[in-house]
Amino acid sequence: MLLDNKNAVITGAKRGIGHATVEVFARNGANVWACARKKDSDFEADMKILSEKYSVEIQPLYFDMTDEAQIKAAVMEIKNSKRTVDILVNVAGVVEDSSGFTMTALAKMKRVFEVNFFGLTLLTQYISRLMIRQHSGSIVNISSVAGIDGRPAQYEYAASKAAVIGGVRQLAREFAPYNIRVNAIAPGIVDTEMGKLIDEELKNTVISNVMMNRVAKLDEISNVIMFLASDLSSYITGQVIRVDGGM
Repeated sequence: MLLDNKNAVITGAKRGIGHATVEVFARNGANVWACARKKDSDFEADMKILSEKYSVEIQPLYFDMTDEAQIKAAVMEIKNSKRTVDILVNVAGVVEDSSGFTMTALAKMKRVFEVNFFGLTLLTQYISRLMIRQHSGSIVNISSVAGIDGRPAQYEYAASKAAVIGGVRQLAREFAPYNIRVNAIAPGIVDTEMGKLIDEELKNTVISNVMMNRVAKLDEISNVIMFLASDLSSYITGQVIRVDGGM
């Protein structure tokens, strides 16, 4: 199995891309810290089912991406487990209702950046310290085609995802001497709850510009994440892989 005996931290694990990534990692032999914002009995039961189904350990872990103290406490729990942290997948993100730039409040921009960039950055900072000590690791961040091409009426989302890309390229350079790879994927529109929040007219416009003329399925994203996390991509770092159906 591609991730046999690897230990992974995955944020946004409750639904969408994060949940699909937990499942594909477990199917391929990885133990997972499945991170979500709030404790949820249904989520815990779901993780237990996946754990038993694939004979791996899946540990739910709860923290808010905007709360530094909670992030630090979660990483301490990971550290105290005495297990290596081989993979970090930063999936958790937010998108706000679409609005033109001139009508977008600064508070709204800050909310989006707080999760999509600053929370991601802080978690990566803490986890990377563990990876540096063990001299190995793979970090995969979820950006977006919006961070490359822009997206109408979503300045703060596009800018936050562009910041993720800039961070990936910088960290790949900084962490290479420690045998830590850092990459990102840039999905187009995906069949998730977040994808459903996109204005219907905008969504149809985007799909009309996709060669495959459809949205992505969840496993079409999670499989690429697994590839970048695994040793199949052992000579790939600092890259942003578009997974957009030919946009």
